[in-house]
Amino acid sequence: MKRIAVFFAEGYEEIEGLTVVDICRRSGLSVDMVSVSGERSVKGSHDITVKMDKLFAEADFEQYDMLVLPGGLKGTQGLENHEKLMEQIDDFYAKGKYIAAICAAPSIFGHRGIVKGRRACCYPSFEGHLEGAQVTKGPVEIDGHVITSRGMGTSIPFALAIVSVFCGQQAADDMAEKIVYRA
Repeated sequence: MKRIAVFFAEGYEEIEGLTVVDICRRSGLSVDMVSVSGERSVKGSHDITVKMDKLFAEADFEQYDMLVLPGGLKGTQGLENHEKLMEQIDDFYAKGKYIAAICAAPSIFGHRGIVKGRRACCYPSFEGHLEGAQVTKGPVEIDGHVITSRGMGTSIPFALAIVSVFCGQQAADDMAEKIVYRA
């Protein structure tokens, strides 16, 4: 079974993080919600506090097939300021393992040179941070082992793209039908 880690910092965008967790778990993927704040519960940008599965120090990165970064301005800043997480993002990228980010969080990939020469998308006011990327207005971009998405309104297609990578397009289409999602 494929394993995914979704990282949460104070101020994360609730829908972006939790939609990935929900849809991926419904699809049979193993997903860990990982706090980078040092606390078991992390408050989102709209004051919704969620209990995490693990603290960052408890995460076994050798077991993960993908790392996911939700957006939210403060949440994105918290993720980018976490040096150990950034080391793992760089390591996964270098090894060709999947990394994904939505909303403001793809700016992290831009700052790290990850999207240079790739198709990528993000929240409109952050597009300037996608340094060297072919910036698109698509809801989701999958370019090699890097997945980006634009924001809260694209959370479902973002999660379904992750499902398609690990379970196949038919499984993603079936899940879209089960949750009554229409593109």
